[in-house]
Amino acid sequence: MNQKNRNPIYSFRRISFITTVAIFFLILVGGIVRSSGAGMGCPDWPKCFGSWVPPTSVDQLPKNYAEIYVAQRVEKNERFASLLSSLGFSALAVEIQQDKSILDHEPFNATKTWIEYINRLIGALIGLLIILTFAYSIRLRKVDPKITLLAFLSLVLVIFQGWLGSIVVSTNLLQWMISVHMIVALVLVCLLLYIHFRSGTLLTGNNLSSGQRTSVYRSVLGIGIFLMVLQIILGTQVREHIDLIAADYGYSDRFAWIDELGITFYVHRSFSLVLLGLHLYLAYSFYRRKDISPAIFRQFSWLLGLLLTVILSGVLMAYFGIPAFIQPIHLLLGSLIIGFQYYIWLELGVEKMHPKNIALV
Repeated sequence: MNQKNRNPIYSFRRISFITTVAIFFLILVGGIVRSSGAGMGCPDWPKCFGSWVPPTSVDQLPKNYAEIYVAQRVEKNERFASLLSSLGFSALAVEIQQDKSILDHEPFNATKTWIEYINRLIGALIGLLIILTFAYSIRLRKVDPKITLLAFLSLVLVIFQGWLGSIVVSTNLLQWMISVHMIVALVLVCLLLYIHFRSGTLLTGNNLSSGQRTSVYRSVLGIGIFLMVLQIILGTQVREHIDLIAADYGYSDRFAWIDELGITFYVHRSFSLVLLGLHLYLAYSFYRRKDISPAIFRQFSWLLGLLLTVILSGVLMAYFGIPAFIQPIHLLLGSLIIGFQYYIWLELGVEKMHPKNIALV
């Protein structure tokens, strides 16, 4: 493959990498939104208080603005409940229809409004990056049509994620909807990592570590990915409890929050040690083997560093009153761990892929 044919691949890999990094940044910003209690800073979607540029003072809003946006949310939730019923989720539909917290109104707060608005602006920027990723992938359609197909799927997924964001707002931050919103973000990250990785095999071929000799490591790491997903689900449940407790305490007296958490928190805390032990075993196994790519070993070292850091951030939250600035960092670190795990897992199985080395047009 000559340099002219490689250029579209390099361009695609740059934009797919930038898009992936941007999504991790959005996860961090989303964590800031939650830790600051700004999730309902804009009570409607996609606009904010009915405008593309949000107000800076309550004087800019009609006196009955609370009733206006509550009514809008109720109408949207009725449509969402109807959709759930048609899909066979009648119990969830009834839960939404009967949830009185959806009718709660949060008074206007300019700071929270603009935090949420910035979050939405970054989300819109990522939407544009996803469109660019798909556009750049079209030039690769003849050499590897799956890349173009998956890039289009990522575009569909980000549109779905935007719709989920609107439901999160209309349901007044319904806890399980926030968790679903987070899980979809992780799926999107993994999809983008896969197409970035796959495009790289068009340049390098099958010249990393031996697929057969690393299959056991790949299986163990696959278990680690599964356990990390469970850990994140547990973490979202803990986060849901913290949100409820924080609201009860008026987002004050943070040192009392931990005592209010149930068994899920303690399982989540202890489970991190299981994950660390599994990855230490893998690190030791990699160290003993001589056929592991130095790049993979280096990436795994970063993964171990992330695991240790996320555990440390959890300790700081548990013993120092859940500082608001650590919460989004803890969320970001967990997401990065999933990303590193998945990418290393892909690299360990690289020889199972057979991309076509044909000219690009």
